[in-house]
Amino acid sequence: MDYIKLPHSIKHKDENGRILAEITFPETAPGVYTINHTYVSDELRGQGVAGDLVQMAVDQIREQGGEVRATCSYAAGWLKKNG
Repeated sequence: MDYIKLPHSIKHKDENGRILAEITFPETAPGVYTINHTYVSDELRGQGVAGDLVQMAVDQIREQGGEVRATCSYAAGWLKKNG
């Protein structure tokens, strides 16, 4: 699956440009990035896409030397299980 990685979000779009999966993580304080939204379309649910998005966001934030926080309930639960 192809993902579009931006400074504060990661997305996957279909061939028509419709967003099928997305995670957002704005910088909420200097060096602190808060995962505040995770979305996966019905057609991609059950395939591990949400977990992949959180892992990619965490990796991207840490590569930038940032601290990861989450207000999104899915991401918060994922972080408790996976660190």
